[in-house]
Amino acid sequence: MLIYNVTIKIDHDLHEDWLRWMREVHIPDVMATGLFESHRLCKVLGDEDAQGITYAIQYACPDLETFLLYQQQHAARLQAKHAARYRDKYVAFRTLLEVV
Repeated sequence: MLIYNVTIKIDHDLHEDWLRWMREVHIPDVMATGLFESHRLCKVLGDEDAQGITYAIQYACPDLETFLLYQQQHAARLQAKHAARYRDKYVAFRTLLEVV
């Protein structure tokens, strides 16, 4: 089992809109690819500062082959939608984790 973890710090002024959009649009779009078994949206505690609020979105997939399929067929399009909507109001980094 692998966890695709996306950590995002979003500006305070867009926080509520971003959270609603993630729950109603982005996460459902990612899950609609059929490549992830589950997801979890987590707020990072103790990291609030003047730059924004940090969240980690975790998507579970069964194996590396499935994750690579997501990367090849869906990731660029979905990331571009996020970037177009929130432009320079966020910082993101992605990590692939193996459940041991």
